[in-house]
Amino acid sequence: MAPPLLLLTDIHHGFGSTRLLEGASLSVAPGERLALVGRNGSGKSTLLKVAAGLIEAESGTRFVQPGATMRYLEQEPDLSAFPDVMAYVEAGLGPSDDPYRARYLLEQLGMTGAEKPAALSGGETRRAALARALAPSPDILLLDEPTNHLDLPAIEWLEGELASLDSALVLISHDRRFLERLSRAMVWLDRGTTRRLERGFAHFEEWRDQVLEDEEREAHKLARKIVREEHWLRYGVTARRKRNVRRLENLHALRSRRRERVTAPGRVTMTAAEAAGSGNLVIAADAISKAYGERFVVRDVSTRVIRGDRIGIVGPNGAGKTTLLNMLTGVLAPDTGEVRLGTGLEMVGLDQRRASLDPSISLSAALTEGRGDQVHVNGQPRHVIGYMKDFLFTPEQARTPLSALSGGERGRLMLARAFAKPSNLLVLDEPTNDLDLETLDLLQELVAEYAGTVILVSHDRDFLDRTVTSVIAWEGEGRWQEYAGGYTDMVAQRGHGVRARVAEAEAKPAAAAPKPEAPRIAPPPPKRVRMNAKEQHELKTLPARMETLGKEIAALEAKVADSTFYTRDPAGFARATEALGTAQAALAAAEERWLELEMLREEAG
Repeated sequence: MAPPLLLLTDIHHGFGSTRLLEGASLSVAPGERLALVGRNGSGKSTLLKVAAGLIEAESGTRFVQPGATMRYLEQEPDLSAFPDVMAYVEAGLGPSDDPYRARYLLEQLGMTGAEKPAALSGGETRRAALARALAPSPDILLLDEPTNHLDLPAIEWLEGELASLDSALVLISHDRRFLERLSRAMVWLDRGTTRRLERGFAHFEEWRDQVLEDEEREAHKLARKIVREEHWLRYGVTARRKRNVRRLENLHALRSRRRERVTAPGRVTMTAAEAAGSGNLVIAADAISKAYGERFVVRDVSTRVIRGDRIGIVGPNGAGKTTLLNMLTGVLAPDTGEVRLGTGLEMVGLDQRRASLDPSISLSAALTEGRGDQVHVNGQPRHVIGYMKDFLFTPEQARTPLSALSGGERGRLMLARAFAKPSNLLVLDEPTNDLDLETLDLLQELVAEYAGTVILVSHDRDFLDRTVTSVIAWEGEGRWQEYAGGYTDMVAQRGHGVRARVAEAEAKPAAAAPKPEAPRIAPPPPKRVRMNAKEQHELKTLPARMETLGKEIAALEAKVADSTFYTRDPAGFARATEALGTAQAALAAAEERWLELEMLREEAG
């Protein structure tokens, strides 16, 4: 086996009273593909910075083979000292490196190099930093969240680029699909120490769960042994004093082992507060369009969202995913066309920029909205500290300002706020940003089991495959197409994944000069379907009837929800319950008829 290019041994490091690394190790051989995984805040980025030589550990040894080249991609690169992106990327090249590779990488990432650092978005900054790290083709690449702020085309291009390199890789990422395709070994940073698995990410979670189960079994055995020793201490027959003293010392040692044992961190407990059910028709969009200047972001999109649907929206950055999401949910009005929301909707949203978080307020105030120390979940009050613990926050963090939280902690806070509110429609814009693998697991389970309707925007292919029932994909020039199934199903149906927006611009000249085709006999025009006067009147009046039925249902639900109603008037309660069932059935029938007539109207043109 080749000697390691990089070796970290017995690394200890912390910040103040927070201990992150307690004897961690890392070994990287030539050409190895390692994934470094662990909980948010466990010290992964710190260990990678120690490996890169950016910070010096409090204790432990770091060895790098003489002459080995290394490049490190940090989470928040700073380009402010450079006049443009090209200068920033070229500054990372060595004397023997190919200067043309910098331009090639920037072109592949959709940049020219002339961009000014002050005007870059988060995604553009990340692309520039990737080009700088990849340009020299180093012996070791240390990549901290390389897929953050990247869209699907850039993520899939990066997978291919990294797979083709001879460099050794150490990756930190929460993108399962990315890790599965690139990793060949795993390093798990857990409670300050590292464990290594000589297999890829596809085998990691089963191995991790087995390790934790073994730990629990050992802890149980230790507890039982302590109980037996304590029983002997109280009730055992007195033997030789020296032997008794030794046994007592052993008991103290067992107790010390139990106190010093570092338990595995808890799991996030997520439960979405559910509102009363919505109507069968949740959203109806008819030929909606939105343009900014001459550029169409959404063009003539029509869709129906039925109760229980789980819809994912995918496309490259800048295609208009969030714009389409806002139009479908009534936040943004279309330029043309119409969006109608169904009855009884209780919508809860999660925005990708965490814009609703005031960085100056405390964690507890963000959860209680500044009103005392109670959080109302499913209509029931809970103390804010207990609710914080469900999302892996410690009681000491209650007064922590939001500005001091990590990206993962801010993501968990947004989830905690969203899931406390009653809802039957979840609107999630990039919900997976900065979440660790365990939290992602539970979020996936919650979305999959949610009783209402879900619309989400995501670049996480694995998350889409596990949660959605259909995908609305960007097709270019403002056109969007819906495909049944998850992201993998969409790729199978259309023959390719999400393409970058630059491909749209490059395709226009080719489209301007189509190849001549042999003349074809035009097929006969389809027979037009016409709506009669009765159907036209019915289509026009049904929305008002559905709205009336929705109000009637809401009033009846409020009436039967009164806990004293049945005891006061059993007969009246029975009549109200029967009327509620009749109204709900009538609303469902009206919605089905409206959908049928809408389809007929579209066919009639």
